[in-house]
Amino acid sequence: MARALVTGSTSGLGLEFAWQLAGTCHDLVLVSRDEDRLRAVAEQIRDVHRVQVEVLPADLADRAQLEKVALRLTDPVDRIDLLVNNAGYGLRGGFLEIGVEDHEAQMDTLMRAVLVLSHAAARTMVQRRRGAILNVSSLAGYTTAGPYAASKSWVTVFTESLAMELQGTGVTATALLPGFVQTEFHERASMSMEGMPRITWLKAPYVVEQALKDTAKGAVLSIPSVKYRTAGEFSRIAPRPLVRALTSPDWYRRLQARSVQRSLRRASRRTLHAPWQREDGS
Repeated sequence: MARALVTGSTSGLGLEFAWQLAGTCHDLVLVSRDEDRLRAVAEQIRDVHRVQVEVLPADLADRAQLEKVALRLTDPVDRIDLLVNNAGYGLRGGFLEIGVEDHEAQMDTLMRAVLVLSHAAARTMVQRRRGAILNVSSLAGYTTAGPYAASKSWVTVFTESLAMELQGTGVTATALLPGFVQTEFHERASMSMEGMPRITWLKAPYVVEQALKDTAKGAVLSIPSVKYRTAGEFSRIAPRPLVRALTSPDWYRRLQARSVQRSLRRASRRTLHAPWQREDGS
């Protein structure tokens, strides 16, 4: 039976990866900072699917704890066949509004952990001439929306480079570039996304299903849905001044302003009646 290691596996896409992989008879190694939640998720999956679920509590921004996860990837007995580098989070606020320590911890999770774990997994998998690495990136990497976008740009380029280096080894590397997905991501970052049109959102089960299909095919880039593939191509080839104008770091403030304006317009169109008023105004 194949075994997958999933980071950030207690919420969002990571949790969906865990459930879908268990549903396809993959044993699991689940990695997350929250040990209690991690064990609860593992128990739930074991109750539904006949798979082995190992828990590995770790904060990937901590180098010693990251090394524990990297060491698990090199185990020659209980081998890992698929690595899903999913762990990540956003920060609310502009670059100068957030302490540099918070930026460093975020980049350790978004980039350094992907680098270290991909290195450990790829070396071990190449020796067996079998395996796959799936790095969760983002279409934000094609934008100029701050350090998070820059980190995801790095993940995409790194994965493309790794995929080329692994050609002919039996090991593949895939970058998943979703757009906006209905998960806890924005809620955890205390970001209200009420101003985003409903059509822009994707559902986590669909995103994960497409990502796993693309990984199985050995695709280098996985961009779920035609609308986001189109948006990704536009962002990639559009003139950079236009990209900067549309996706500058103040996009969140503009989104909130649009949300407030929309609410005001809706309120102005309503005819409000107090509960003690009758329809005839008497």
